[in-house]
Amino acid sequence: MSSADRPAGNGRLLTGVAWAVLLLGLWLWGREMTDGPGGSSAPTTGDVAAVGRPLGVPLPPAHDPLDPARPDQVSIPSIGITAPVVPRGLDVTGAVDPPPYAMPHTVGWYDSGTQPGAAGTALLVGHVDTETKPAVFYGLSSARPGEKVQVTRADGSVAEFTIDDVQVVDQDRFDAQKVYGPRKDGRAELRLITCGGTFDRETRAYTANVVVSAYLTGVTKG
Repeated sequence: MSSADRPAGNGRLLTGVAWAVLLLGLWLWGREMTDGPGGSSAPTTGDVAAVGRPLGVPLPPAHDPLDPARPDQVSIPSIGITAPVVPRGLDVTGAVDPPPYAMPHTVGWYDSGTQPGAAGTALLVGHVDTETKPAVFYGLSSARPGEKVQVTRADGSVAEFTIDDVQVVDQDRFDAQKVYGPRKDGRAELRLITCGGTFDRETRAYTANVVVSAYLTGVTKG
């Protein structure tokens, strides 16, 4: 994001969230995802901290992929997240452009990638915080396998995804193929991503990213 778009007086801008090129032509990734001020990151730290599936929590079978339709809203009832979704592209540096800081409780969908519910892996990104307060994905690291993510789509349908993995991935050991590649071919999958780890004041960057993976398990027609 350009300096013209940054909030005035912000001395803690995150500029170091590094991304790699996703294999198999899923998306063109840039070097930054959630440029933003930090200081109140909730997630655990570590190279890869995985929650895993709790014992006794069965996961449902995958639903067949849906026809494409753009997302309008995302909800994770278990952690109290409900937010509008807006399409986002790439900025001048080739990075995925998150929603502006004036919209801290809005989620961005990379609109050159998969539409949520369609076959493939769709990407939703959001800020973890602003200079002064938590943002839309502040609580994302507390999501757990088995919980639901509901995406309301432009065709009136609600695509229901089930979370099957939550990770905090250290940026120094980020593997784009493992993080963003499909977990199972042929499924409709979803990734929800924000900053994580700790905020390094010297580099003005978070040390990790929270990556929540989910797959389509149901749909309610509009």
